[in-house]
Amino acid sequence: MQRISVFDMLKIGVGPSSSHTMGPWRAAERFLLELTDAEQFEAVSRITVELYGSLAKTGRGHGTDIAVMMGLRGEDPVTCDTHNIDDKMARIKNEEELHLNGERYIPFNPDIDIVFHFDKTLNFHPNGIRFIADLVTQQTVQATYYSIGGGFIVKDGDLEDGYGDEVVLPYPTDYAKDVIKHCQENNFSIAEMVAKNEKSWRSEIDVHEGLLNIWHTMADCVYKGCHTDGYLPGGLNVVRRAKKIQCKLIDNANCTTRDEWIETIKSRSYNFQEMIKWVSCFALAVNEENASFGRVVTAPTNGASGVIPSVLMYYVCFYDATDEDIVRFLMVAGEIGSLFKKNATISAAQGGCQAEIGVSSAMAAGALTECLGGSVEQALMAAEIAMEHHLGMTCDPIGGLVQIPCIERNTMGAMKAITASNLALESLPQDAKVSLDAVIKTMWETALDMNDKYKETSDGGLAVNVAVNLAEC
Repeated sequence: MQRISVFDMLKIGVGPSSSHTMGPWRAAERFLLELTDAEQFEAVSRITVELYGSLAKTGRGHGTDIAVMMGLRGEDPVTCDTHNIDDKMARIKNEEELHLNGERYIPFNPDIDIVFHFDKTLNFHPNGIRFIADLVTQQTVQATYYSIGGGFIVKDGDLEDGYGDEVVLPYPTDYAKDVIKHCQENNFSIAEMVAKNEKSWRSEIDVHEGLLNIWHTMADCVYKGCHTDGYLPGGLNVVRRAKKIQCKLIDNANCTTRDEWIETIKSRSYNFQEMIKWVSCFALAVNEENASFGRVVTAPTNGASGVIPSVLMYYVCFYDATDEDIVRFLMVAGEIGSLFKKNATISAAQGGCQAEIGVSSAMAAGALTECLGGSVEQALMAAEIAMEHHLGMTCDPIGGLVQIPCIERNTMGAMKAITASNLALESLPQDAKVSLDAVIKTMWETALDMNDKYKETSDGGLAVNVAVNLAEC
């Protein structure tokens, strides 16, 4: 199987969807790179983009068209200014031209040059995207990619080559049983094993600094979401709630920086009900930012990007976690997520919401358990418990937007992760009847059995039973 780094599972990007926004964005970047490598970029006179399957059915609500245009402009989701995306899109629409890779202008009309094939799905994956470039030489160049979840993409024709880095790890893991084996034989914690493997890609300092950068991006997102009110874009007019909740919990304390805000939270005592509200508030904050095309960490997807930051904020604020603790947490979360990626899916278009909220909850549960002193077996047990109680969860976004029920599901996933951790810490793993490997296998079988209308198509569930007016979309 492919080798997956923690930095593959936890990536900085832009909302609202990893598969429908980040994946197509990266595919557009890759297409431009391939044109450049083939010395065809300067000859491009027009580009047409075709979206298939789930990318077509929920593409507008998920911002797929916006992501494609940002990618074709040469913008990077890690560094681009998220505040002026709307202005850039308006300019393309009004002037009917695109600044291709930021180098040259070509005619481009989004209403014509981005085609949504609502009734067509490509064979390999529900999230198919095809780029067609007309050249001044009268030639046509095209390439098809699949957005397979979590921002990962594969190109049609290259599928047998995989998509992970070709590295040889000292402690390769394909299943949870491999994690247990390596850790038992070497007296490692999961984080220690991951740290050894990560050195195959980058230095110890780069791993440490990189994961802290991931954490700071998560914390910035929570802070911003907790200090922004109003309505979410897209036409549903969903009210942002995180700011109101945090104002009550913190007694309207005036904090001007992220770190000051976190220290203020940590300095106060809370009863059980208030602590639960904080966990939900943290998750709401992230996913309200995600729905607003804000900068988030794909963990392991954008639709589920609030679960891990929420549980990590819970750990930081109420257990006084250090930077080293945070790095450990993220390493364990990334390792658990990779097991689902290898043996099931993290794409809601393939597996429903169990593949997003369920996986993120399992990642957070296992990470929290190890950081609170649990054994390797207890950490994996916590991950199993969290996923077990998300099995069969459908993906049925109303209006194709990553808002209802997606945002609140992140609060539920965070609470289930904490509950799963508590259960595992008070249990003997040898008494467990279900292993993590068994639940991952079950999740994949459930995904295969699930009706396509519950796989991020907005053709079933709440999406068809709740009447909405999306005239403002």
